Amino acid sequence: MPCGSDSRTALMTRTTTLSITGMTCASCVARLERALSRRPGVESASVNLATERATVVHDPQVASVESLLAAVSDAGYEASPVQDGSAGHVRLALTGLTCASCVARVEKALRRVSGVEDAAVNLATMMADIRCSTPAPPVGDLVAAVEDAGYGAAVVTEGLNAAGEGPHEDVHASEAKDLLRKLVVSAAAAVALMALSFLTMAPPLASVPQRTINWLELVLATPVQFWAGRRFYSAAWKAARHGTSDMNTLIAVGTSAAYLYSVVVTVAPGALGEGAKVYFDTSVTIIALILLGRWLEARAKTAATAAIRSLIQLQPRTARVVRDGRELDIPASDVRPGDLVVVRPGERIPVDGVVVSGTSVVDESMLTGESMPVEKAPGDSVIGATVNRTGSFRFEATRVGRDTVLAHIIRLVEEAQGSKAPVQRLADVVAAYFVPAVILIAIGTFVVWFALGAGLARAMMASVAVLIIACPCALGLATPTAIMVGTGRGAQMGVLIRSGEALEILHRANVVVLDKTGTVTAGAPAVTSVVPLGGASEEGVLRLAASAERVSEHPLGEAVVARARERGLDLPEPAGFRSVTGRGVEAVVDGRAVLVGSLAFMRERGVDVGDAPQVVADASSAGRTTLVVAADGTAIGVIAVEDPVRPEAAAAIAALRQMGLRVAMITGDQRATAEAVARKVGVERVLAEVLPGDKAREVKRLQAEGAIVAMVGDGINDAPALAQADVGLAMGSGTDIAMEAAQATLVRGDLRALVDAIALSRATMRVIWQNLLWAFGYNVVLIPVAAGALYGRFGISLDPMLAAAAMAFSSVSVVGNSLRLRMFRRADIR
Repeated sequence: MPCGSDSRTALMTRTTTLSITGMTCASCVARLERALSRRPGVESASVNLATERATVVHDPQVASVESLLAAVSDAGYEASPVQDGSAGHVRLALTGLTCASCVARVEKALRRVSGVEDAAVNLATMMADIRCSTPAPPVGDLVAAVEDAGYGAAVVTEGLNAAGEGPHEDVHASEAKDLLRKLVVSAAAAVALMALSFLTMAPPLASVPQRTINWLELVLATPVQFWAGRRFYSAAWKAARHGTSDMNTLIAVGTSAAYLYSVVVTVAPGALGEGAKVYFDTSVTIIALILLGRWLEARAKTAATAAIRSLIQLQPRTARVVRDGRELDIPASDVRPGDLVVVRPGERIPVDGVVVSGTSVVDESMLTGESMPVEKAPGDSVIGATVNRTGSFRFEATRVGRDTVLAHIIRLVEEAQGSKAPVQRLADVVAAYFVPAVILIAIGTFVVWFALGAGLARAMMASVAVLIIACPCALGLATPTAIMVGTGRGAQMGVLIRSGEALEILHRANVVVLDKTGTVTAGAPAVTSVVPLGGASEEGVLRLAASAERVSEHPLGEAVVARARERGLDLPEPAGFRSVTGRGVEAVVDGRAVLVGSLAFMRERGVDVGDAPQVVADASSAGRTTLVVAADGTAIGVIAVEDPVRPEAAAAIAALRQMGLRVAMITGDQRATAEAVARKVGVERVLAEVLPGDKAREVKRLQAEGAIVAMVGDGINDAPALAQADVGLAMGSGTDIAMEAAQATLVRGDLRALVDAIALSRATMRVIWQNLLWAFGYNVVLIPVAAGALYGRFGISLDPMLAAAAMAFSSVSVVGNSLRLRMFRRADIR
């Protein structure tokens, strides 16, 4: 939630994702967003052409999901809600559906099953999402209901369905098959028509009457026009019923003009003048070329969603668990928290958990992007879908199903791929007015050519060329395809960017703020020295401090306790423990009032610090954090703790500076300690002695100076600052709260991933702008050419068939340019 928004308003709204069918271009996107946004109770609506989804923020009390579906239907499209797969929901993968009537039949069959509250079938994804009451009906009953209706169904489990495939099958697969079938027929007809035209010029067909040839061409062209081209008429009619138009309107009008003109010439020779030609080859070739473009688009979109499919395919189908003293192989979806899971060398780890016994080396590269295997021993966590390389071990399952890291990553990538970058708004606004403007230009072109005496046929062909060349497919695909591929590639590298907006802002960031502990440093501090004061013993200081810190969860306190246990010291239970945020702790140990914390904390409490300031200064200058220990109002020692700098930190920060970014480090440590760490890693600006609650204020101060801030942190106390920053990035090794507050997550917990994230965002935005410039430039340049602007002086005109080829190439080139992001490589930082 953006800073400053009313939390009460947030509680009243919910976000609903709809799967949309029937969209073809950017004007469809604009029309749908307008239709949804006009509904009372809708706060915002964002439609993504590439993923065919709409994300709507609305007040469910005012704008129900049913009203949103009605808005989509009124706009001429079909929609179904995308369910979250939570308890009470069952998802089925369907086969055999071909049209909207199939959808209605399956939904009706499912709703008749006892215990089913609602069923929504998505024709595009071939999925059925079923909301059930408690107790839910047997899954077998649901599958049987679908099969009785004449279709196939398989249960979709977490990650894999019963067929061993992911639930996110290629949403364009069935469409691509249909397109290919109609493309083959259309292309064959186009070749036959062109061959016929040439053969009539040579024996033995030269003597065949032209009218006979025209009738033969009519027979070849008609199935293509109304069977292969039916999709264009259907979509154009839906748009017309609602007083709008889209790219299908342009295609339908353009090809119909050429076809109907030719029909008149064939059926009523002389009605349009002696010697009038037929243009069946033009209409058929245009349809064939546009179908070719659509088919190539569908294939390219399949490649664009490859990241999701590859992530899903990582999850193993089975797991080996210990139950009743026996090892059993069960479906991975049946593993429950607390199960003891056995993993052998070479196997994938089925779910998340903690190692109980055994040691091994695990390859986590498929999730984190880190090529080096990670050693695992009892107490270490393991991530589902990673590969066990060497030893065998047992672990206790802690997160299963939708709660695993892999499932979380998949959801984040889906959200990102369905989101919209602010730059896309420009394309959507233009597209909303584009098609009506093109129709007017086409009409004007016809009138001008006809008025100049070019004749009906010449005027018609020029206007058809304008209609065909101007289809705004490329405009609608320019941004979403790049976001889909860019965020998918990021996921493969261990960089999860949650939205197109975050992607766009990240590429504009000019200041990076790094939290010190756990981000610049390893986050695992260790005691380096204990300096006793006033005659106290080193062991006595450590014992009192560790006893007071026993119940503390602060990393520095844990380091003190760990050192005391290493020494074998007896640690009594503290009484009256109290933690003072950002300062230290106080407790009663062995009847003595003990304080452990910063020098400032001691002075606030009126402690006699003695020589402690000098000891603190010496340790801080060496980059160590200090804890002053006091007993009964007198400082008795100083404990120096050092959190080692991450080995890659200096090189990663140097890379950020080479990219033109300013780097700042924020910490609650003393300034001397913070500056010593900053010198080691090359940070130019240090924000030290900042209390946890003030980190967001420091970020806000940088923003007030004109900075676009990317904040990187890993702790709970970083969450407000991550939310305040223009874009927050959480280290994957950090807390869930930090990752929820951030707009991106660096899964492998490595600052090199930050460099990759920024470089990827810049590469993605570069591709988006290339796509938009191509899409805009293509139409700006070629519409006048199609209209004949260059004909008078240069004799250059654009044949409608060439216009169709150019239009198809435009869309495919945009998607192809986006696919280049799949080749994006990690920065070589050592």
